[in-house]
Amino acid sequence: MRSRTANWFECRIKYEKTMDDGMQKKVSETYTVDALSFTEAEQRIMEEMSSFISGEFEVADIKKAAYKEIFFSDDANADRWYKTKLQFITIDEKTEKEKRSSVNYLVQAGTLNGAVKNIDEVMGGTMIDYVIASVAETTLMDVFEYKKKEQNDKPEFEG
Repeated sequence: MRSRTANWFECRIKYEKTMDDGMQKKVSETYTVDALSFTEAEQRIMEEMSSFISGEFEVADIKKAAYKEIFFSDDANADRWYKTKLQFITIDEKTEKEKRSSVNYLVQAGTLNGAVKNIDEVMGGTMIDYVIASVAETTLMDVFEYKKKEQNDKPEFEG
């Protein structure tokens, strides 16, 4: 289990998919990509999807994803994505009252119980008091992390 903080964008793709019976069906699928801007998110999802989809497809929507981090799993059965809201508990020093702040995470797992286990695995290594406020399965098909360019690739610009 590893986690990654980045700029995440949800991209909705529309295309005609060939079903098992050979029939064509229009589908809409959502993916998440790591990018610095909406323009880069569109470029990245087009590059990623062109290797999976034969034929035309359209990027129907792009929006910033509200995930603080994404928890990736190396488990081969972890084929689903769960949106998770954690509440972090702190004590206000002046009032001595409990304060809760909510943060959204995306967790890769095979089951809902697996998602909870993965959260506890990552968060258990911290000293932060937390409560899992919600865990819900998403319709996300996949998440594409940013890949570093090879050393022989030249940067687009140098700053």
